[in-house]
Amino acid sequence: LGDMANNSFRGSKYGRRDEANHESGFSCSLMELRSLMELRGAEAQTKIQKCYGDVNGLCARLRTSPVEGLDGNSEDISQRKNEFGQNVIPPKKPKTFLQLVWEALQDATLIILEVAAIVSLGLSFYRPPDAAGGVEEEGEGETGWIEGAAILLSVVCVVLVTAFNDWSKEKQFRGLQSRIEQEQKFTVVRGGQVVQINVSEIVVGDIAQVKYGDLLPADGILIQSNDLKMDESSLTGESDHVKKSVSEDAMMLSGTHVMEGSGKMVVTAVGVNSQTGIIFTLLGAGEEGDGKKDDKVKKGEQHVGASNVEMEPLNEDGDDKKNKNLPKKEKSVLQGKLTKLAVQIGKAGLFMSTITVIILIVRFLIDTFWIQGVPWANECLPIYVQFIVKFFIIGVTVLVVAVPEGLPLAVTISLAYSVKKMMKDNNLVRHLDACETMGNATAICSDKTGTLTMNRMTVVQAYIAGTYYKQVPEPSRIPAKTLDLLILGIGVNCAYTTKIMPPEKEGGLPRQVGNKTECALLGFAHNLHRDYQSIRNEIPEEKLFKVYTFNSARKSMSTVLKNHDGSYRMFSKGASEILLKKCCKILIANGESKDLKPRDRDHLVKHVIEPMASEGLRTICLAYRDFSAADGEPDWDNEAHILSRLTCIAVVGIEDPVRPEVPDAIKKCQRAGITVRMVTGDNINTARAIAIKCGILQPGDDFLCIEGKEFNRQIRNELGEIEQERIDKIWPKLRVLARSSPTDKHTLVKGIIDSTVLEQRQVVAVTGDGTNDGPALKKADVGFAMGIAGTDVAKEASDIILTDDNFTSIVKAVMWGRNVYDSISKFLQFQLTVNVVAVIVAFSGACITQDSPLKAVQMLWVNLIMDTFASLALATEPPTEALLLRSPYGRKKPLISRTMMKNILGHGIYQLTVIFVLLFIGEELFDIDSGRNAPLHAPPSEHYTIVFNTFVLMQIFNELNARKIHGERNVFDGIFKNPIFCSIILGTLVVQVIIVQFGGKPFSCVSLTIDQWLWCIFLGIGSLLWGQLVSSVPTKWLKFLKTAGHGTQQEEIPEEELEEMKGLDTIDHAEMELRKSQVLWCRGLSRIQTQIRVVNAFRDSVSPYEGLETPESRSSIHNFMSHPEFRIEDSEPQIPLIDENEGEDDPPTKRNSILVPPPLTGLANQPGLIPSNSAGLPPCPGSPLHSLETSL
Repeated sequence: LGDMANNSFRGSKYGRRDEANHESGFSCSLMELRSLMELRGAEAQTKIQKCYGDVNGLCARLRTSPVEGLDGNSEDISQRKNEFGQNVIPPKKPKTFLQLVWEALQDATLIILEVAAIVSLGLSFYRPPDAAGGVEEEGEGETGWIEGAAILLSVVCVVLVTAFNDWSKEKQFRGLQSRIEQEQKFTVVRGGQVVQINVSEIVVGDIAQVKYGDLLPADGILIQSNDLKMDESSLTGESDHVKKSVSEDAMMLSGTHVMEGSGKMVVTAVGVNSQTGIIFTLLGAGEEGDGKKDDKVKKGEQHVGASNVEMEPLNEDGDDKKNKNLPKKEKSVLQGKLTKLAVQIGKAGLFMSTITVIILIVRFLIDTFWIQGVPWANECLPIYVQFIVKFFIIGVTVLVVAVPEGLPLAVTISLAYSVKKMMKDNNLVRHLDACETMGNATAICSDKTGTLTMNRMTVVQAYIAGTYYKQVPEPSRIPAKTLDLLILGIGVNCAYTTKIMPPEKEGGLPRQVGNKTECALLGFAHNLHRDYQSIRNEIPEEKLFKVYTFNSARKSMSTVLKNHDGSYRMFSKGASEILLKKCCKILIANGESKDLKPRDRDHLVKHVIEPMASEGLRTICLAYRDFSAADGEPDWDNEAHILSRLTCIAVVGIEDPVRPEVPDAIKKCQRAGITVRMVTGDNINTARAIAIKCGILQPGDDFLCIEGKEFNRQIRNELGEIEQERIDKIWPKLRVLARSSPTDKHTLVKGIIDSTVLEQRQVVAVTGDGTNDGPALKKADVGFAMGIAGTDVAKEASDIILTDDNFTSIVKAVMWGRNVYDSISKFLQFQLTVNVVAVIVAFSGACITQDSPLKAVQMLWVNLIMDTFASLALATEPPTEALLLRSPYGRKKPLISRTMMKNILGHGIYQLTVIFVLLFIGEELFDIDSGRNAPLHAPPSEHYTIVFNTFVLMQIFNELNARKIHGERNVFDGIFKNPIFCSIILGTLVVQVIIVQFGGKPFSCVSLTIDQWLWCIFLGIGSLLWGQLVSSVPTKWLKFLKTAGHGTQQEEIPEEELEEMKGLDTIDHAEMELRKSQVLWCRGLSRIQTQIRVVNAFRDSVSPYEGLETPESRSSIHNFMSHPEFRIEDSEPQIPLIDENEGEDDPPTKRNSILVPPPLTGLANQPGLIPSNSAGLPPCPGSPLHSLETSL
C-alpha cells in the first residue's frame, strides 16, 4: 500500500514542495512524515529515536509544544494547511444534471414513446402520391406533425422533472452529509487552552487529546497515555485491541477507535496524507479505472473468482463506501413492497396495451380490406403505416398510464420531505429507509441516562464518616482529614477533560463538560466549598503515575499517585456494590479507619445503598489504598491484586432527574402498540425506581425487572450457549434490564428480532451512546445514537442521530415513519383509481370506436397530474397525533388494505359510468356533434374535449378523497396545514382551464362554453359526494376484495440470486423480478462452472469448502454492514435452501427450516470428502455441494 501511495505522489509538485520546506522553517517534510507513519511498533520507535531523539524532538521540528500546543494564530495555521494539507478527504463528484437527464431517458416506456413520436413525425411530413386522394383533406397534412411534437415535448417534461427530483435529492443528501461532518468536533490544546474544534480544522502539529470512544480524525504519535487501547480493525482487520504506549507502540492511526483509556498525541498527517486518506485516494483511483470495464466481464469474474480480498476503508464521511463484500442490506420493507407492486401493475399494463394494439390493427385490417373491400395498393402503404403508428401510439399511451412511474418518485419525495422535517424534530437521519422502518417499530430498547433522564447529575445524599446525610452536609461536620482525602480523590481520579464551567447565562446552572457522573462529583466538591482545580494545577495530568480508566468490564476507575518517599497512593471510584466488596476498611467519625467486616458491609448495603437506590439514585463508592515503600514495587498489571484491600472514604447518591416530557411520550408509545424497555448499566433498584417514574412499569404489573447476570443465567443452557427458546420465554415480559453489559444489550436485541413467538417479526429500535453499544445499534432495525453524549463510534453505527438526546424525539420519529407509510398508501389509492379508469377507457374506447377517447398527449398530461403532482401533494402531508393511536402495521401487512381496495373500486365504478355515458350518449345530452369514428387527422371535437375535461376534474376532486385511507368521513380535515397540497390542486385546475380553452390542436381540445364547464365541474364534484357513499359501505361485507402489495422476505430469495447479487450493495426486489429471465441462462453457465469446480474438488479430495466464499446468511431484514469488530456470528444459516424455479409448488419454508437434501447423506458417509464438523449439517448456501444438489 505504502509503495503504491508513494509512487502516486512522486510528481514534480511534491518535489518542489520539499525544497520550499526548508525556507518555511518546518524541518520536517510531508514525505518524511508520511514514510514515518507507514512504520509500526518497534520499527517506528527506532526511526523516531534515530531521526528526532524522541517525540519532543519531533514536536520541536514541527514548531509545536507538547504542553501548550500550537499558539493558534491564523497565519501559522494556514501555513500548516498549505504545507501539510487540510484535514478533509475530497468527496466523490456528484452526478451532473445532464448525467441525471441521461439516466431518466433510459426508462423503457419513455424510449418506446420517443420512437413512436419520431416515427409519427416522420410520416406526417411524408406526402403520398395523389392516388390516395380522399383519405385526407387539404390542410390536415400540415397539422399532422403536432401530435408527434407534443408527445416529444411531454417526454421532455417528464424527463426534466425526474432529473430535477434526483438532483435535489442528491443535493439534500450532500447537505445532510456535510451537516453530519460539521458536527464532528475534536479536542485539541491550543495556546495552553483545551478547545474543541471542527475535525476539518485540525492541522499537522496540533496536540490532540484522545479519550475513550473517540474515532481518530488524523494520524499522530503519542506523547502521553493512560492505559490506552485502540481498535485498529478498520485498517488491519484484526479485531484484537492494540495497546498503545509512548515506549512500545506510539503510532496512532486515523479512523481507528479508542476502546479504553486516554492520552495526548501530536498530529503528524491529515486528510489525504493520513493512513485513511491514502486508502481513499487509492479507492478513488481504483473506482475510476474499474468503472470503464464492461459489466459482463464483471459478472463472469464474480462467479469464477468469488473470493476477493476484502479491504474496508474507513468511513470518515459516513458514506456507504465500505460495504463492498459484506452481507446485503436489503432495501427497506416499503420499497420492497412497492417495487413488487409496481412490477405487477406494469405487467398488467403491458398486457392491456399489447391487446389494445392487436385489436386495433386487426379491426382496421378487417374493416378496410374485407368489409370495405379496398384493394391493396403499394402507393397507399405510407397511409397504412400511419394508421398503424397511430394505433401503436395509443397502445403506448395505455402502457404509460398503466405503469405507475410516480411510485418511486412518491417514495423519494415522501422520505426526503420527512427527513428534512425530522431535522426540525431533532432527528438527523443518516439512512433514508430508517425513517420508514421506524413507523413499523414494535419495541424500543432505550438507555436510561440522558435519554429518559436529563443527564444533569448532582450528588444529593452521602454517607461519610459513619453518618448518612439526606442532603449534602456542611463541610464543618466532616473530619478535616477525611474531607482532604475526599477532595484529593475527586480531583485526581476524575478525567481531566471533565470540568464544571461557569453558566452561559446569568443565574443559569453551571455547565457540565465531559462525563456527567464525574461532573456530579466535582459539583459535590464545590458544594463542600473546596476547589478541585487548585489540586489539578498542583498535580497536572503528566504527574499521575498510572491510571486505570473506566470501562464496562471494570465498572470502576483508579488513579495512582507516587509520593516523595517512594510509596504510592491509589484513589478508586466505581459502582458501590462492586467496589464495597473490595474494601476491607472504612473511615469513621474521628477520621480514623476501622475494619469493614462482612456484617458491616451488609448493614451498609441494607441501610444506605438500597434506600438510595430505591429513590432512583445512582450510588458511587469512593475509596483509596496506600502501598508502602517497604513492600517494594507492586505488580501494576495484576489488577485483581491492586484493586483489593481498599479503604472506603464515602458512598454518594447521585440523582439524575427524569426528563419532564418523558412519561407522556412513553404513554404515547404504549398506546401506539410499542413496548418500551429500559436497558441500563445502573443497579436494579435505581433502574426500577426510574422505570416507575417514567411509566415503563406500572405498580401492580407482573413485568420482569432483572439484572444482566440473571438474564444470562436464564437464557443459556448447560454448555453456556444462548438458546432462542430460552430468550423467547423472557423477552415478552421483560421491561427493565439492569447492570447490563453491552453484549447483553446485543443479545436482547438479536433475541427479540430473531424471535418467532409472536405472529409478526418484531421491529426493534435501540438507543445507544457508548462505543460498546455499536453492535446493538448495528443489529437493531433502527439505531439511534445520542448527538450530544454519543461517541463517534456509536454515531457511526447508527441510522438516526438524536441531536437533543431526548426520548420524545424517538416518538416523533415513529410518527414520521408512520406518516411516510400512510402518504404512500394515499398516493397509491389515488394513482390506482386513475390507472384502472384510464386503462379501461382507452382500451374499450379503442376497441369500440377505433380511437382512444383520451389522446396520447392528454394521457401524458393526466399521467403528469397523477404521478408527479399527486406524489408531491399527497407525499407531503404533515403527520398528526392520530397516527399514534393505532398499532404498527408490521412487515407482512399489504400496502393496499381492503378499505383502500373498496375506495379504488367504488370511485372507479363512478368514473367509468360517467365517462362511458358521456362517450356514447354525450353528443345527445349536450346537443353537439359526435366525436366518434373521426378520420385520421380530423380536427378536435367538443365531444371528446368534454370527456377529457370531466375525466381530469374527477381526478382533481378524487385527490381530496385520497387524503383519507382509513375510511374517515371528513376529507377536508387539516387541509390548510398542507400548503403544497392546496397550491398543487389550484395549479392543476388553472393549467387544465388553459389546456382546454387554449390548448387547441396539440392537446386535441376545443374551447368549451360556460354551461359545458359547469357540467364538467358538477360531475367532478360528484366524486366527493360519491366518496361519502362509498365510505358508508362496511368493508366487512366485501369479503371478495383482495389486498395487494405484500413484502418479499429475504428468505424467499433463492440462493443463486443471492450469489449473483454479491456485487450489489442492496437487494432490489424490482431488479430481481425483472432479471429472472436473464438470470436463467446465466445460472446455467454458473452451474456448469460450479460443477467443474466440485468435480475438481472431489478429484483432489479436498474439502469442497476451500477457496469458496459463502455468503453470510442473516435472516434479519436490515442487514447492517457488520464491522469486523462488531461481527457476532449467527449460529446457523437461515436461508431455506430452495431454488425458486424448481421449488415453486412447495409450500414456502418457514424461517430457519433447512431442507437436508438426500444426496448429502450419501456423501457424508464417504470419509475424506466432507470435513468432520459438517457431517450432519446441510451444505452452506453457495457451497458447491448445494449447487450440485439443486442442479441434480
